[in-house]
Amino acid sequence: MNSQALTLTKYHVAPAGAPAKIFLAFLATAGIFYINIMPALVSGLIDDLGFSNQQAGYISSANLYGASLGALAAVALVRRIHWKQWSFVLLLGILVLDFASIYLTQPVMLAALRFLHGLVGGLLVGIGFAVISRTGDADRAFGYLLFIQWGFGGLGLMYLPGLVPDYGVAVLFYALMLFTAVTLLMLPFLPDFAIAQTRPASTGEFRPGKALLLTLTAIFLFQAANMGLFAYVIGLGRNKGLTLEYISPALALASWIALAGSALVIALGTKHGRTRPLLIGILITALATWLLHYSGYHWVYGGFNILIGITWAFALPYLFGMCSELDPSGKLAALGGFCSKMGLASGPLVAGILLGENNYTAVINAAAVGLLLCAAAAIWPARGLDSASRKPD
Repeated sequence: MNSQALTLTKYHVAPAGAPAKIFLAFLATAGIFYINIMPALVSGLIDDLGFSNQQAGYISSANLYGASLGALAAVALVRRIHWKQWSFVLLLGILVLDFASIYLTQPVMLAALRFLHGLVGGLLVGIGFAVISRTGDADRAFGYLLFIQWGFGGLGLMYLPGLVPDYGVAVLFYALMLFTAVTLLMLPFLPDFAIAQTRPASTGEFRPGKALLLTLTAIFLFQAANMGLFAYVIGLGRNKGLTLEYISPALALASWIALAGSALVIALGTKHGRTRPLLIGILITALATWLLHYSGYHWVYGGFNILIGITWAFALPYLFGMCSELDPSGKLAALGGFCSKMGLASGPLVAGILLGENNYTAVINAAAVGLLLCAAAAIWPARGLDSASRKPD
């Protein structure tokens, strides 16, 4: 492919501008947009195809474990490839695999196909994360990423579950294909981004290697805890006596109000450091998660899902931004993407095992504990990066 084929140099957006961050947010979302409508997908597989809770959870996990491996491959590739050419091919692959998913109705075959979809999508997301790290303002760029994901995820959760009874689970895959097609139209207008070479040095007790390990652990725990509960949140509402007519708008509203979390990251950046906002966000998420034990009350289910959405969209960009700060070339951001996908895949898998026959108490407790462990892992690297950023060069 001609190296200029996907670079319209006369018309591309400014590298440091908001449009570039928005286009990159679409690119880093297209491969895993199914995550943002995961409750609709899980519920659709159960209601339309007759899958069990465990089968639907395993298919979701297969998709996400594939994405984890794809993101891991991106770590080795991001500095060696022409990212726009690869992104174009990967987007086309995602379109084909989502279309093929419509015609598979056996759990094993669908799980295998979604695993392959995950490989392709995870590689694309890893590339997107790496390029975002090269913008020089990664925390805000990841804020845009969460803004796009929660905004369009809210639309999906509002309308898609209600369409499944009439159009089947196929409508969910068509929605994914539409998002991918829009991203393909944006790709030519993105500029190339130079690879930065600098990274924080070891100073005093701060060691980037140790900071990276703890940051990756925090990302894994944060995503696993949140997604483990989120994948079954529609079932939780039904189990507590709520109707789908209430649940779908409530979750959509939660996704849309969650935009406030990512918008706050975009507004604040790191001018107040990362430690305080990060810990506040994670601990509030843990408390709101535990309070979902009382989801039989409409205001509890709706209100605390909203609060979880806000703090999820607020804390995650800071965690990804920490990876980018440790290596602005983007390689470690791609590694952060791998740990994120591993967490997103492991959460529904473990939750499906704990859930059994509707044991939502165990799922909620496990999610809350996972978030507390995440906060413990994030404290030291966040403080270290805040201290390093205050020291003169």
